[in-house]
Amino acid sequence: MSPTDGTGDSGDSGDDDLGPFPGSRREARERAFHLLYESEMKGEGPDAVLASLPLEPDEFAVELVHGVGETYEELDGLISAHARNWDIDRMPSLDRALLRLATFELVHRPDVATGAVISEAVELAKRYSTDDSGRFVNGVLSAVAAEVRPAS
Repeated sequence: MSPTDGTGDSGDSGDDDLGPFPGSRREARERAFHLLYESEMKGEGPDAVLASLPLEPDEFAVELVHGVGETYEELDGLISAHARNWDIDRMPSLDRALLRLATFELVHRPDVATGAVISEAVELAKRYSTDDSGRFVNGVLSAVAAEVRPAS
Protein backbone atom coordinates (compact mmCIF):
# COMPACT_ATOMS: atom_id res chain seq x y z
CA MET A 1 0.00 0.00 0.00
CA SER A 2 1.21 3.47 -0.71
CA PRO A 3 0.82 6.50 1.53
CA THR A 4 -1.88 9.05 0.91
CA ASP A 5 -1.62 11.00 -2.30
CA GLY A 6 -0.58 14.08 -0.35
CA THR A 7 -3.29 16.35 -1.67
CA GLY A 8 -4.87 16.76 1.74
CA ASP A 9 -8.28 16.82 0.11
CA SER A 10 -10.82 15.72 2.66
CA GLY A 11 -13.69 15.51 0.17
CA ASP A 12 -17.37 15.87 0.98
CA SER A 13 -17.63 13.25 3.65
CA GLY A 14 -20.14 15.08 5.80
CA ASP A 15 -17.96 14.12 8.75
CA ASP A 16 -16.40 16.46 11.26
CA ASP A 17 -13.07 16.17 9.49
CA LEU A 18 -10.66 19.02 9.80
CA GLY A 19 -10.11 19.06 6.06
CA PRO A 20 -6.52 19.24 4.88
CA PHE A 21 -5.10 19.67 8.36
CA PRO A 22 -3.08 16.88 9.97
CA GLY A 23 -5.05 14.81 12.41
CA SER A 24 -8.31 14.76 10.48
CA ARG A 25 -10.63 11.83 10.94
CA ARG A 26 -10.13 10.92 7.29
CA GLU A 27 -6.40 10.55 7.86
CA ALA A 28 -7.01 8.62 11.09
CA ARG A 29 -9.33 6.22 9.25
CA GLU A 30 -6.77 5.66 6.54
CA ARG A 31 -4.07 5.03 9.16
CA ALA A 32 -6.37 2.61 10.99
CA PHE A 33 -7.04 0.82 7.71
CA HIS A 34 -3.30 0.44 7.06
CA LEU A 35 -2.76 -0.90 10.58
CA LEU A 36 -5.63 -3.40 10.32
CA TYR A 37 -4.27 -4.62 6.99
CA GLU A 38 -0.80 -4.93 8.53
CA SER A 39 -2.28 -6.89 11.42
CA GLU A 40 -3.87 -9.34 9.03
CA MET A 41 -0.78 -9.72 6.86
CA LYS A 42 1.47 -10.31 9.87
CA GLY A 43 -1.00 -12.64 11.57
CA GLU A 44 -0.84 -10.49 14.70
CA GLY A 45 -3.68 -8.97 16.65
CA PRO A 46 -4.38 -5.28 16.10
CA ASP A 47 -3.23 -4.39 19.61
CA ALA A 48 0.11 -6.12 19.00
CA VAL A 49 0.61 -4.05 15.84
CA LEU A 50 -0.22 -0.88 17.77
CA ALA A 51 2.21 -1.84 20.55
CA SER A 52 5.03 -2.37 18.04
CA LEU A 53 4.83 1.15 16.62
CA PRO A 54 7.58 3.60 17.59
CA LEU A 55 5.00 6.42 17.78
CA GLU A 56 1.36 6.00 18.67
CA PRO A 57 -0.99 7.08 15.88
CA ASP A 58 -3.79 9.60 16.26
CA GLU A 59 -6.17 8.82 19.14
CA PHE A 60 -9.07 8.21 16.75
CA ALA A 61 -7.00 5.73 14.72
CA VAL A 62 -6.05 3.87 17.91
CA GLU A 63 -9.69 3.77 18.99
CA LEU A 64 -10.75 2.32 15.63
CA VAL A 65 -8.00 -0.32 15.50
CA HIS A 66 -8.57 -1.37 19.10
CA GLY A 67 -12.34 -1.45 18.61
CA VAL A 68 -12.13 -3.62 15.51
CA GLY A 69 -9.78 -5.99 17.33
CA GLU A 70 -12.24 -6.36 20.20
CA THR A 71 -15.25 -7.00 17.97
CA TYR A 72 -14.00 -9.22 15.12
CA GLU A 73 -16.69 -11.87 15.60
CA GLU A 74 -19.54 -9.36 15.67
CA LEU A 75 -18.18 -7.48 12.66
CA ASP A 76 -17.49 -10.60 10.62
CA GLY A 77 -21.00 -11.86 11.38
CA LEU A 78 -22.58 -8.67 10.05
CA ILE A 79 -20.33 -8.55 7.01
CA SER A 80 -20.97 -12.22 6.20
CA ALA A 81 -24.72 -11.75 6.54
CA HIS A 82 -24.71 -8.96 3.94
CA ALA A 83 -21.97 -10.07 1.53
CA ARG A 84 -24.02 -12.20 -0.83
CA ASN A 85 -22.18 -15.23 -2.16
CA TRP A 86 -18.92 -14.19 -0.48
CA ASP A 87 -17.23 -16.04 2.34
CA ILE A 88 -15.36 -13.49 4.46
CA ASP A 89 -12.16 -15.54 4.33
CA ARG A 90 -12.18 -15.44 0.51
CA MET A 91 -12.53 -11.67 0.23
CA PRO A 92 -9.46 -9.66 -0.70
CA SER A 93 -7.60 -8.79 2.51
CA LEU A 94 -7.85 -5.09 1.80
CA ASP A 95 -11.63 -5.28 1.38
CA ARG A 96 -11.97 -7.32 4.55
CA ALA A 97 -9.95 -4.77 6.56
CA LEU A 98 -12.02 -1.89 5.15
CA LEU A 99 -15.32 -3.63 5.77
CA ARG A 100 -14.36 -4.41 9.36
CA LEU A 101 -13.28 -0.83 9.98
CA ALA A 102 -16.39 0.75 8.47
CA THR A 103 -18.75 -1.79 10.06
CA PHE A 104 -17.20 -1.02 13.44
CA GLU A 105 -17.96 2.66 12.92
CA LEU A 106 -21.50 1.96 11.77
CA VAL A 107 -22.22 -0.18 14.83
CA HIS A 108 -20.18 1.46 17.57
CA ARG A 109 -19.75 5.10 16.53
CA PRO A 110 -23.24 6.58 16.14
CA ASP A 111 -21.69 10.05 16.32
CA VAL A 112 -20.17 9.52 12.86
CA ALA A 113 -22.48 10.09 9.90
CA THR A 114 -23.43 6.98 7.94
CA GLY A 115 -22.62 8.68 4.65
CA ALA A 116 -19.14 9.61 5.86
CA VAL A 117 -18.37 6.05 6.92
CA ILE A 118 -19.53 4.53 3.64
CA SER A 119 -18.09 7.13 1.27
CA GLU A 120 -14.65 7.09 2.89
CA ALA A 121 -14.54 3.27 2.86
CA VAL A 122 -15.52 3.26 -0.82
CA GLU A 123 -12.82 5.81 -1.65
CA LEU A 124 -10.18 3.74 0.16
CA ALA A 125 -11.37 0.61 -1.64
CA LYS A 126 -11.06 2.36 -5.01
CA ARG A 127 -7.59 3.63 -4.14
CA TYR A 128 -6.07 0.47 -2.68
CA SER A 129 -8.00 -2.60 -3.79
CA THR A 130 -9.43 -4.12 -6.97
CA ASP A 131 -11.41 -2.41 -9.72
CA ASP A 132 -14.66 -3.85 -8.37
CA SER A 133 -13.97 -3.22 -4.69
CA GLY A 134 -15.61 0.19 -4.50
CA ARG A 135 -18.98 -1.18 -5.62
CA PHE A 136 -18.62 -4.27 -3.46
CA VAL A 137 -17.74 -2.30 -0.31
CA ASN A 138 -20.56 0.16 -1.00
CA GLY A 139 -23.13 -2.62 -1.38
CA VAL A 140 -22.10 -4.50 1.75
CA LEU A 141 -21.88 -1.39 3.92
CA SER A 142 -25.20 -0.02 2.66
CA ALA A 143 -26.86 -3.29 3.66
CA VAL A 144 -25.12 -3.30 7.05
CA ALA A 145 -26.15 0.33 7.62
CA ALA A 146 -29.77 -0.47 6.77
CA GLU A 147 -29.74 -3.08 9.55
CA VAL A 148 -27.79 -1.26 12.25
CA ARG A 149 -28.88 2.32 11.51
CA PRO A 150 -32.37 1.98 10.06
CA ALA A 151 -33.32 5.60 10.79
CA SER A 152 -30.32 7.01 8.90
